[in-house]
Amino acid sequence: MFSHVMVGSNDIDRSKKFYDRLFGKEAHQDDKGRLAYRNKGAVFMVTRPIDGQAACHANGGTIGFDFDSPEEVDAWHSRGVEAGGTSIENPPGFREGGFGKLYLAYLRDPDGNKLCGLHRPAQ
Repeated sequence: MFSHVMVGSNDIDRSKKFYDRLFGKEAHQDDKGRLAYRNKGAVFMVTRPIDGQAACHANGGTIGFDFDSPEEVDAWHSRGVEAGGTSIENPPGFREGGFGKLYLAYLRDPDGNKLCGLHRPAQ
């Protein structure tokens, strides 16, 4: 359904350091300075706002990244905290709700964007 997700940043160099570490690989950076990270056909991008205004996070918005195991989610979360992100909500772990049993971890990036690492165990 989705081709890509893009968030704004007020400091692309800071974002590059954070996301390179979070994803464990270096971004592709285009001639406009936008960062792109590809995985399993999806693209996550970071850019300065085109309108020249300050970037801000979406209140109520969350960007979720899919992982193959709880261990991958934990490693992603740890890398994010070590790279300057902020752990938010409950510690990483299983939660049960309307979408079934999920393993979740939440971070805010240095610009305040809310990120979620998610693993769906076999039901």
